[in-house]
Amino acid sequence: MPDAWADTTGITEVTLASYPLVRRGKVRDIFDLGERLLIVATDRISAFDVVLPSMIPGKGVVLTAISDFWFDSLSGIAPDHRTREGLDDLDLSDEEREMLGGRSTIVDRADRIDIECVVRAYLAGSGWKEFESQGTLAGEPLPATMRRAGRLEPPRFTPARKNDTGHDENISRAELADEVGERLARELEAISLRLFTEAARIAAQAGFIIADTKFEFGMIDGRITLIDEVLTPDSSRYWEAQAWTPGMEPPGFDKQPIRDWLASTSWDKRPPAPTLPEPIVRTTLERYQGVHDRLVTANPGVRRQESS
Repeated sequence: MPDAWADTTGITEVTLASYPLVRRGKVRDIFDLGERLLIVATDRISAFDVVLPSMIPGKGVVLTAISDFWFDSLSGIAPDHRTREGLDDLDLSDEEREMLGGRSTIVDRADRIDIECVVRAYLAGSGWKEFESQGTLAGEPLPATMRRAGRLEPPRFTPARKNDTGHDENISRAELADEVGERLARELEAISLRLFTEAARIAAQAGFIIADTKFEFGMIDGRITLIDEVLTPDSSRYWEAQAWTPGMEPPGFDKQPIRDWLASTSWDKRPPAPTLPEPIVRTTLERYQGVHDRLVTANPGVRRQESS
């Protein structure tokens, strides 16, 4: 593990002297570079749609490295929005350049498609809740014998309408076609399933199951392009393959320790949230780091672009 990933100071918000802030999301700060954007993964973390007062120092560096691994691994299926430029190409002070190192990506501007392209290979999360209450997944019936964490064969494309401030809204494939047009809906589904199939194969070599994930796309020069983050523990459900059994969800590699600790308190899930104990912070970062390290170790042939 690079020493930089053990950064004990952490970064919660970024301000740059030469570039205006475009948007401050739950985790990422985005800056206007003119024809391009600078995406900075901070160490903020959210739970139950609330950004917590605590941070996970080094998390942004890990998330950037995981996304770079997957962008490179999946480049034969879909182009991504990264440019080949680095921080040395920008008008930054030495302090700014040091702060942004390892957690920044310069990208081409994309006309974002406001759909979360979710692929599910196992029945969990909101998919399980829908099945429990309605017997369906994304509005389509499933066999009544399905169990929690049961395998979906083949994996299902279950789109959602993006909501940058709260929960995304699950929609049917028919609703997706109504919103973006039948041709684009078919293309998004096909690309998402191809990306997921290859990612599942790669993850299996590291002993992981990817139960579900979400892809985001935009249009660049008329091409459907992979944008944002990809297959990180923030956007995907990683399970230990050896621990999987239908009927119960195995331990994940995400921020579940944070959710569990918050659920054990009297917090009402409205801001402000309580401060996280140090052991929870440490455990969460170890889970994120574990995903990266196992993926890279099991797939040494993946070409990796130098981080900005």
